[in-house]
Amino acid sequence: MMRKRANLDHQFQSNGLQDLHTADSISRRGFLISACSSLCLSANALSASTRSLQSERKSVVVGAHPWVYAATLPNYDPTPVLSQIFSDMSYAGMDGVELMDSVLKPDDSVGKVKELSDRYQLPVIGTSFGADMWDRASHPAILREATVVVTRLAEVGGKTFGTSVGAAPHRKTGEQLDAQADLLSELIALCEVHGIELNLHNHTYEVEDGMHDLKGTLKRIPEAKLGPDLNWLIRGGVDPVEFIRRFGRRIVFLHIRDQNADGTWSEALGEGATDFKTIGKELEAIDFSGYVVIELAHESDFQPTRPLRESLKISREYVREVLGY
Repeated sequence: MMRKRANLDHQFQSNGLQDLHTADSISRRGFLISACSSLCLSANALSASTRSLQSERKSVVVGAHPWVYAATLPNYDPTPVLSQIFSDMSYAGMDGVELMDSVLKPDDSVGKVKELSDRYQLPVIGTSFGADMWDRASHPAILREATVVVTRLAEVGGKTFGTSVGAAPHRKTGEQLDAQADLLSELIALCEVHGIELNLHNHTYEVEDGMHDLKGTLKRIPEAKLGPDLNWLIRGGVDPVEFIRRFGRRIVFLHIRDQNADGTWSEALGEGATDFKTIGKELEAIDFSGYVVIELAHESDFQPTRPLRESLKISREYVREVLGY
């Protein structure tokens, strides 16, 4: 199922000089003053419009994802510590929070999330979502679940839906790639109705094997937006700089974390060996404008040396310093 997404055309108008039909009734000095004033107003309006356009084009929202909290909790559900998550991310200087879909499944979730968002003045960016979309028999259940999550996400002000298609026990067949593309197309339409943008969020399985999975999806939905996790790209054998260069402005969302030279995750961004300076240059080259979400992760046997909020703060400051966001 293929869907064409409508392009949004932005029209800009600038103020012109008013015709000075009454020039003969005012002095030459008055005429010059009027003309100069009109020119200045027009130039100022154009300058403001240009600055606004540049600001919009360069705008990048930096947030964080709660996986590092969820990783140690039953069913990987961060809901029990949601208040701490908002508090820590606010302390760390984040622009917003990306939720996990489990947070939005309880019937009272909208009220709780809104209250925390208001209390900490921290907007909800969106949510991550994953399911075995390659399994056509699972589509009705997945679509019902996604409808609940997307509807509630819109109610709390979220704008992004980072979607993972699920790993199969073997290399996906053409039929399975068809199935996941069909469901993704339905989810893209569902999100659009609610003013939300779906992006394809990869783990390793989408990009291993020569990006067989991701290429299969993009062949079937060429207009799909991308939200790569740069660390999963590295672990899947894909150079993130080449990925950014290849897909350019189709990339609207990023997950970032750092890892050490031995391949284990570092405690915070900037404490590992990932070449974020080169990544930043490539993002600048494509004029990236979207969302950058810090998703810390630690190895199962790792013992933190500091509170998570401090690692988040260090990571946020590193993004500002090195990537300029």
